[in-house]
Amino acid sequence: MAQVPLTGGASALRAIAPEASIALFALLVNFPWEMLQAPLFAGHAQAPHLIVVLSCLQATVGDAAIMLVAHGLASWFAGDRRWLLAPTAADLARLSTTGIVVTVGIEWFATRGWWVQACSYSALMPVVPGLGVGLAPLVQWFILPPLVAWLARRHLHGTLSIGRTLPGRG
Repeated sequence: MAQVPLTGGASALRAIAPEASIALFALLVNFPWEMLQAPLFAGHAQAPHLIVVLSCLQATVGDAAIMLVAHGLASWFAGDRRWLLAPTAADLARLSTTGIVVTVGIEWFATRGWWVQACSYSALMPVVPGLGVGLAPLVQWFILPPLVAWLARRHLHGTLSIGRTLPGRG
């Protein structure tokens, strides 16, 4: 597939706003994840669809905030907030690890009623022994941060994969 660079104001905006790319793709990939894992939380299987969607939307916004914090920490270690343009394994590990640590804390407090919004797991949720938190929210932070980083990197590089060359582009 041809790689067609995008030019103009949109490309310049991408170059100065990696956080916008992180937030955008974190929202886009976390919402389907939240919807898919909804049955693993008590009451979601029987709740009206709108209530589940709103609950998942709230969790998605929280996920995006966690991803931005994780990006900030990875940026601090990398010494550059645009590390996504050429991420290392260590950068991606920091992104995921920060999300995992924050999620363990939130899940632990929320399932004990000590968080802004308490929650409990359904019988379908596998729980990590010793931690007492659900496996699905942790797996989320192993899978989605590298995906978000990949999508954000492509966005920041300003490329568009297409099956053919765009008119006027060669």
